Amino acid sequence: MRFSANLGFLWTDRPLPDAIRAAKAAGFDAVECHWPYSVPVAATKAALDETGLEMLGLNTSRGNTAIGENGLCALPGREADARAAIDEALAYAAGLSASAVHVMAGNSSGPRARRTFCENLAYACDAAGDAVTILIEPLNPYNAPGYFLNGTQQAADIIREVGKPNLRLMFDFYHVQIIEGDVTRRFETLLPLIGHVQIASVPDRGTPDHGELDYGYVLQRVADLGWKHPIGAEYLPRDVANPDMSWLARHR
Repeated sequence: MRFSANLGFLWTDRPLPDAIRAAKAAGFDAVECHWPYSVPVAATKAALDETGLEMLGLNTSRGNTAIGENGLCALPGREADARAAIDEALAYAAGLSASAVHVMAGNSSGPRARRTFCENLAYACDAAGDAVTILIEPLNPYNAPGYFLNGTQQAADIIREVGKPNLRLMFDFYHVQIIEGDVTRRFETLLPLIGHVQIASVPDRGTPDHGELDYGYVLQRVADLGWKHPIGAEYLPRDVANPDMSWLARHR
């Protein structure tokens, strides 16, 4: 089994290019990130080329975080901002040959928000073409109160409604366990729609070696079901500068 270091949480004490190098030294097979836009694409690409790691994906902008925004793409009336964020993410991804962009919905609810989200997702999928997979991810109400996308069935319905072949589900075992539970059955049912997988312990979002989920079992089940892509390690380390990597060898 292969793993990707999520550099939105790991090695955040250093610039993104150095975090990529740290992920390589720790034995990861790939990397992913959240919002890399303050770093020039050329600097990020140089670190990827140096290490031989692939950048799997990145997120669209959250918007104005000072007022609590957490994505733009399900906000009625903000379509221009949402599509600018999509264009920004796709351009950065293209510069790295990254394979996915997570389109963040934002804090909203109701039929207008759903319609806006679907329209913006269709725009993102068409703009991405065959080069990039567009991902959507349900977020739990403790970490992301008010977030529009908050369940796997809702996400599956939206994917089917938009009807684009490059629109997929990001299945984060941490979020799904908190929202719904029954994670391995849900993973099996949703597998045809899944484009990326992430893990962290529950409920503390720490190293994936303790807590409510037995990742020894979970990851074996994921492998048995035929998942062959890197698993995203999106967890909060106790020591930011020197995160514990002993779990990595055990779960391989």
